[in-house]
Amino acid sequence: MKTLRALLLIVVSAVLTAAGWAAFAPIKLPSRDELFEIPAGTYARRMAGDKVEILPAEIYLTHGANDVLLLRNLDNVPQIFGPVLIMPGQSFRLPFETVSVNDFACTAHASGQMRVVVDEMPAVGWPRLQWRAARAWKKMHS
Repeated sequence: MKTLRALLLIVVSAVLTAAGWAAFAPIKLPSRDELFEIPAGTYARRMAGDKVEILPAEIYLTHGANDVLLLRNLDNVPQIFGPVLIMPGQSFRLPFETVSVNDFACTAHASGQMRVVVDEMPAVGWPRLQWRAARAWKKMHS
């Protein structure tokens, strides 16, 4: 029983230490780019009446962490994003300088629209822990 209690104490301590680190450690990402790809066949699917969204209707970025939207057109036809024509095989990088909500025309969407929300850097503590957990969850389910 003492061994089980000691093991439980070690596990709880490790979890609390990891959560403390995640709540207070600075956010450093390998790149500020957040990549989204328009897959090959997107235009053909649209012309066939497919309403499945290829890209998310809303993209969330974090100012100062991942605040550059990188769109890559893998389709065989040009795609329009805002005022930009992205040719097949090309990429387009759009950096965001401020916290903002931005609506763009986007031919990769059935609705023809895409929203990019740039949130502020999460504060130290609970908000940063939630931000890290949400990013981890998103990576696990994408």
